[in-house]
Amino acid sequence: MEIKVEFNPDLALRDISHFESGKREREECIPKKLQAGKIYDFLKKDQRNYWLVGEIPLIETRGEEVLSRPRASIQIIEATHFLKEDGIWTRGKYRVIEVFFDDKIQFEGLDRVGTKKF
Repeated sequence: MEIKVEFNPDLALRDISHFESGKREREECIPKKLQAGKIYDFLKKDQRNYWLVGEIPLIETRGEEVLSRPRASIQIIEATHFLKEDGIWTRGKYRVIEVFFDDKIQFEGLDRVGTKKF
């Protein structure tokens, strides 16, 4: 028996078109209109651990580890593992800190640009 756990430094969700076409649940996708200060639900397949203390990037995944630049800075405020028919899943909530509208570099490693003390 094995215990498979993934540690994620970001939250990678699909484009909302995957929900609109019936391929994914709404919580597996980035909402059409992200708003700073608002709390959203998320859903990810497998058992995943996220950093809860500070900000992490919200990114779009296209599958096969093809990822976008950060779309927003978020804080995970809740994460729960649970069993579903097809395996273990992680669901939770995240608060949007800031929405990004360009491709500027917003994170250095796990730190927001300009917040790390040298």
